[in-house]
Amino acid sequence: MSDITLYSAPSCPYAQRTRLVLHEKDLDFELVEIDLKQTPDWYLALSPTGKVPLLLHGEEKVWESSAINEYLDECHPEPPLMPGTPLLRARARIAVDFANVYFAPLYYKLLLAETPERRTAMAQRLADTLEEMERYGPGHHGPWWLGETFSLADIAFYPFFERFPVLAHYRGFELPGECTGIAAWLEAMRARESVQAQGEPASFYVEAYSHYADGSANGSTAHEMREA
Repeated sequence: MSDITLYSAPSCPYAQRTRLVLHEKDLDFELVEIDLKQTPDWYLALSPTGKVPLLLHGEEKVWESSAINEYLDECHPEPPLMPGTPLLRARARIAVDFANVYFAPLYYKLLLAETPERRTAMAQRLADTLEEMERYGPGHHGPWWLGETFSLADIAFYPFFERFPVLAHYRGFELPGECTGIAAWLEAMRARESVQAQGEPASFYVEAYSHYADGSANGSTAHEMREA
């Protein structure tokens, strides 16, 4: 029996990050799926935030995807998902922070935008951000976010791109044609066994995110992104 339990939700991009790490490292784990539209009381008592992912490792509890993923990489260092030098590890953390603080919020803000003016503004901000990512991201020094080294930086960004069909369906937004490096990186990500093992089709996400698009989402992520 595995000593790792992951509390997850199929539609959650943050939980998918940790599922990717677990698959990349070929670790046995128990997966417990949480219905975030009706979060059970027992999970609210277990989780300090009420969100997913939450990792139980034996008796120890770790939450927040970025912290969980570095924890798993340190506990199970093969294959490594952080680079071997201090400089590249710093760059990996900068990329993960950018994904968390800038990129992911714009994804949600565009999807949650209720007026045409707000949607236009958020679409422009996301396009500008993607063009900035294109300038320093994959394709310049190798296929991955840090060049030749696949890392937690790639894992931090990918789940949101897997959900881009949601933006195309509800907001008419697609990856700008100028972002050729990101497009090539996406193809490389889709070819990885970890992605193929636990990804979902576009139709799944279009249905799962409908309550974000129609304004009825009332979970913690929706509240946070509306207020930010």
